[in-house]
Amino acid sequence: MNTLTKPIKYVVGDATAPLGDGTKIICHICNNKGRWGAGFVLALSSKWSEPEEAYRSTKVKDLHLGSVTLVPVTDDIVVANMVAQDDTVPGPDGRPPVRYGAIRIALAAVNDVAFKIGATLHMPRIGCGLAGGKWEDVEKILQDVASVDVYVYDLK
Repeated sequence: MNTLTKPIKYVVGDATAPLGDGTKIICHICNNKGRWGAGFVLALSSKWSEPEEAYRSTKVKDLHLGSVTLVPVTDDIVVANMVAQDDTVPGPDGRPPVRYGAIRIALAAVNDVAFKIGATLHMPRIGCGLAGGKWEDVEKILQDVASVDVYVYDLK
């Protein structure tokens, strides 16, 4: 298990315009039902077509919780489509669609790539909007698995 050696950097700004030099990986959460069209993905799609195209080209049966697709969008920005939502609405039991175990698996995989290539991780408060998660739970996962610099963006 990796350990975050530096505190998470909280930034007021747009996660689709990541700060810093070098390679930046923008992490976000997708669902396992092939639905793209609400939340942070709208900001991604308004800037680049490739993340949505990569997601939509994946067969639904291959959208396993915890899976990741890395999509280069510029010379120094890669988008990580991380499947960590089971559907897009709460289940019959009221459980929100976010799956923390899937976030952990996906973030660990993305972190390993980032570590190998010297990249940084950038994201909104993943899993905490339409997915219904709690930031304190996601933050703990980040602290457990990240070994590279992490930037979390909040819009003004």
